[in-house]
Amino acid sequence: MDPVTLTTGRLLLRTVGPQDTDAVYAACQDPDIQRWTTVPSPYLPEHARGFVEQMVPDGWASGSMFTFGAFLPSGELTGMLGITMRSLGVGEIGYWGVKEHRGSGYITEAVVALSRWAFTGLSVDRVEWRAEAGNRASRAVAERAGFVFEGTLRAAVNNKGVLRDSWIGSLLPSDLGLASTTPYLPAGR
Repeated sequence: MDPVTLTTGRLLLRTVGPQDTDAVYAACQDPDIQRWTTVPSPYLPEHARGFVEQMVPDGWASGSMFTFGAFLPSGELTGMLGITMRSLGVGEIGYWGVKEHRGSGYITEAVVALSRWAFTGLSVDRVEWRAEAGNRASRAVAERAGFVFEGTLRAAVNNKGVLRDSWIGSLLPSDLGLASTTPYLPAGR
């Protein structure tokens, strides 16, 4: 699939490329990003190059991972997010925010826009959010974006060689007022 560009009221969501290497590298020096995500630690310039020049384009080309940078009109990076396809009709969203822009609502705004695109552009019927248990900032974004918290998965995340518990939540098309591509019969109905 060719990369697409999405817009929100305040952001431009587009794929990243070589021109964004320095911004990605700088953002990933943040100890919180290294602690709560699976980016390498320490995060080196070659990690940023490999991400923007190989990992991101390969994900789009194979249809397995759709990565976007969230940019202000000025071109400043506010965060990174993406949908990784997990199974037929199910995508998992991941994101991080640049330290200087946390608390601005940018990532929540981007998560809603990306989820809406996954439902309408990728025919996804469930977007899952997972984060290491204890990552309250990630959970707050997910909940503000409308995700329903579903529980804790034991030993579900391998972060730098250590198994950790993971929180999980989901967003369905109906949560955003959209139709599902597959009929859904909730339990007990």
